[in-house]
Amino acid sequence: MSLPLIIIASPALADANNGNWQTAWRWSRLLSHRYRTQIVKEWRAGDYPEAVALLALHARRTAASIAAWGAAHPGRGLGVVLTGTDLYRDIHGDAAAQRSLALAQQLVVLQEEGPRELPAPYRAKTRVLFQSTTTRQPVAKTTQHLRAVMVGHLREEKSPQTLYEAARLLRERPDIHIDHIGDALDPALGEAARATMAECPNYRWLGGVPHEATRRRIQRAHVLLHCSRMEGGAHVIMEAVCSGTPVLASRIPGNVGMLGADYPGYFPWGDAAALAGLLRQCREDMGGRASTLARLQAKCALRAPLFAPAAEQAGLLALLQDLITP
Repeated sequence: MSLPLIIIASPALADANNGNWQTAWRWSRLLSHRYRTQIVKEWRAGDYPEAVALLALHARRTAASIAAWGAAHPGRGLGVVLTGTDLYRDIHGDAAAQRSLALAQQLVVLQEEGPRELPAPYRAKTRVLFQSTTTRQPVAKTTQHLRAVMVGHLREEKSPQTLYEAARLLRERPDIHIDHIGDALDPALGEAARATMAECPNYRWLGGVPHEATRRRIQRAHVLLHCSRMEGGAHVIMEAVCSGTPVLASRIPGNVGMLGADYPGYFPWGDAAALAGLLRQCREDMGGRASTLARLQAKCALRAPLFAPAAEQAGLLALLQDLITP
């Protein structure tokens, strides 16, 4: 007897190598002992008729799949995962995204601040499911300089302009190195990255880097930078936390929901001077037990169990049990 089939609708497939694809691919593996899975960009009525549930990533960008499933299987088997821009933008004004909320039997958010963003009537069918990553052994790092890394494709939501401005404020600090990983989805932001490199010898834009190589760079960095304007629950934050690399992050709900309300490594969104100040602080007191980096790392270690694969797998199985049980 074959295993039940779950459809995962993702607005991005392997060629994009972004957060939605990483989620879809990881979920397919975590479910493989209990379910068959099929990752699709769009599900249409009649596709895979034996499927027992649809997990749709992004309320607006998979709205067509959600609507088709809702029409074919009214009232059963539909989970909608709010992954970022849909949670913090689309559901507040886009009719298709709002219809996705109404059709879903279960809504999923990826960090603990997410439910607050949903209209009150939908919170009862909403659950928090932290994503997961593998744990990596922290590596020894030099005290001769501070290496920071920012990871994220160059687009407006990731606020790379904040990093460019911070790099300019730090261009007289050869002891603070900044690496920036991500493809230029917005060509103008790519040009701005090149201009920043020309002006700031301690800033390097590396472009797109394969996932494994990116994880190694995160592991070797003293600190990860995360400047985003909006996030549903950033993969790169959990990858840093589970590699022993602390995070400096914009104080937005998606980041607070990952790192906790009392985390000391936040800066106001868009405030390049505050980010540069935190980087100086990390550099100037590095090495001691009570250093800024040590305090941030200790806080991150407390959050790391939330991002364990076993925890995510258990949450996924519970979600599907609720979706497919009459």
